[in-house]
Order: sequence, then structure tokens, then C-alpha cells
Amino acid sequence: MTNSGALGGDAAARTVTDAVAQAVAALRPAADRDWSAVRAGRVEWDCLRTAEHVVSDLFAYATQLVTRAPEEYRPVEYVLDPPDIGAEGALEAVEAGGAMLALACRTAPRSARGFHPAPFLGAGREGFAAMGVAEVLLHTHDMAEGLGIAYRPSAELCGYVLARIFPHVRQGEDPWRTLLWATGRGTLPGEEPVTGWRWYNNPLVEAERLTLEGLTVPAAADLALGGDGGFDWVDGGPFGGTREGAGLVAAAYDKGAFRPQWGSYVLVRREDDRAVGSMGFHGPPDEEGRVEIGYDLAVAARGQGYATEALRALAAWALAQEAVGTVTARVDPGNDASRHVLERAGFLHTGHLADDGGMLVFERRGDAA
Repeated sequence: MTNSGALGGDAAARTVTDAVAQAVAALRPAADRDWSAVRAGRVEWDCLRTAEHVVSDLFAYATQLVTRAPEEYRPVEYVLDPPDIGAEGALEAVEAGGAMLALACRTAPRSARGFHPAPFLGAGREGFAAMGVAEVLLHTHDMAEGLGIAYRPSAELCGYVLARIFPHVRQGEDPWRTLLWATGRGTLPGEEPVTGWRWYNNPLVEAERLTLEGLTVPAAADLALGGDGGFDWVDGGPFGGTREGAGLVAAAYDKGAFRPQWGSYVLVRREDDRAVGSMGFHGPPDEEGRVEIGYDLAVAARGQGYATEALRALAAWALAQEAVGTVTARVDPGNDASRHVLERAGFLHTGHLADDGGMLVFERRGDAA
């Protein structure tokens, strides 16, 4: 059940706004109570402190995105003032934080990215939106549990969070129950309880002129269905191989088998933020430490060295991972251009595959220059 949702800053902003509206509507009937005297579900904070945490995250994510903080959090603290402001004041602050993050998502350019530590050291506008929505959903659940009130966010919001920052988790038929399980707050039939967890923004790999952006599940689903994946493509793009690779990402996600760092990457030209092609892995490394790579370039971008540049960068990134010792690629014997790309990127021809139409096999190993 791939949940692609809408792409872009406006869609991200609407999702943040919807999440906050649903949370405030659920919690406001209990605003006449003393939240500082009620523990928020399984967390160690009381409900007022938990609301303050949500406010802090919403404002912090907006700050990171707007200022494009490169390496660390900005030195700003967001707290309720005065600390005993009460539940109604806390809800107003949550609404303000949501409005700020929504505005940041709506106005930030597609290429904007700010620091976040989990786990690839950065996020874009849709990543920060998804993290903000996750904080709202999960901590509203905690507060509602402590206050003894009902709360169930929409399946669309839960699917948005799962598809964007939990791409390694299969949604199942009930995305809310899946999200609670994935964050240690519930159970799923046939699954072990989760005691430690993290979310994943899409990874980036930098080359000289290009940024290789890990393809998110929603972008992959859109590309596979004929869309642009939220990218501004050069003429003739995306090419067929890009759509095929995107379909593999969407299919792996539906099976719960997608691993974001071992998926597809869109090659984005930094000078104008236009996508020129894609490159990616056929799956995670095998038991022998081998991983296969493939690539695709729009016709208008060929002959400019982009494929070689990207292949060098992505192969070097893969070989720097502990689980990888060899990066392999297959090419048709008659495809001289692709063969030359591999050779210029440090790959060596190591044989043929008789059972695969006589394809040429190239390898680059960890000790390659």
C-alpha cells in the first residue's frame, strides 16, 4: 500500500497544518485540567512538558529549514513562557509552532536542506514536515493516553509519516497502528515489540557538480506512475530506466524490504537544481559484500561527464560502508558509452554472464585506486 501523497512544499505545509488541527481538536476538551499533574502515557514527562517538547520541535524544524543550518542545530531554545502557562496556552503555542513550520515548508525552495542527525545529517522541506507531523501525532497520543481521552489521527497523516521517514517499515492495513508499533508504543500481530527505533530521511551523496538525492518512497511512487517525482527534469527526462528503478523502490517498500541507502538516487545538477538522471543499487549488499549498481541519464544530459562523476561518487560511498567490498555493474556488449563510463569510474571488466544475454560484468573493489 504505497502512500505517495502529494509532493512539494504546499503539500508538506498542508500536512503539518492538518496534523496540528487534529491534535488540538482532540486535546482541547481536556484543557481545563492541570496538565503538569498528569504523566503523558509511557514517556517520563508530564503532559505540559510534553506539549512544550512538541512546540520546541516545530519551531526548531522551521528554523533549521529556513536558515539551512549545515552542520548542527541553531543555538536557539524554545520554551513555554511562563512555564505554568497552562494547557490552553500550550495548545496555542503548538498551533503557532505548526504555523511556523508550515510557512517554512511552503516558502523554502526544493533544494533547501538543514541539519538533522537522524541518520543522514540533513532533511529537506518534506522531511522536516514529516518529522514535525510525527512529533505531533506521537506525543498527542502520549498526552491523550495520560489524560484518558480518545485520539486517532487520519490514515493519510500516518501514511505520510511512514512513507517519508519510516521507509523500512511496511504500512500494513492500519498505518496508525503500524506507526505506534514502529515507535515502541504498541504491538502488531506477528511482529516483535520495538524497543529501539529511528526514522530515516533520504540520504545525499555529493559529487563535483551533482547532488545524488536518495529517492523517497512518495517520489518513487510518483515517478513509477509517470510523474516527475517532484523534480525539475532536463529535456527528455526522466528516462525509462529511472522510472523502472523507481518502481523497484515502490515495490520493495510495499513488501517491507526497502532500505533507503540502497535504493535509487536522482542526479540533480546543483547550478540550476535540475534532475539529469538517476543511479542506484539493485538492493542491499549480499553476504559476500557485493552490491550491484545501475544508472540512467536523460539524453539532453549525456556527453557531459555526469554519469562518470556520479558513478565515482556513489561507488566510493558504497565501498566506504562496512558491509561492502565490491561494487558490480552489468552492461550490454554493444553499449560502448556505458562501458567507457564504467572504465573511467575505476571499474574493471571481469567477465561475461552467459545466462544474461552475454552481458559484460564490471567490478570496482574496495582497494581500487
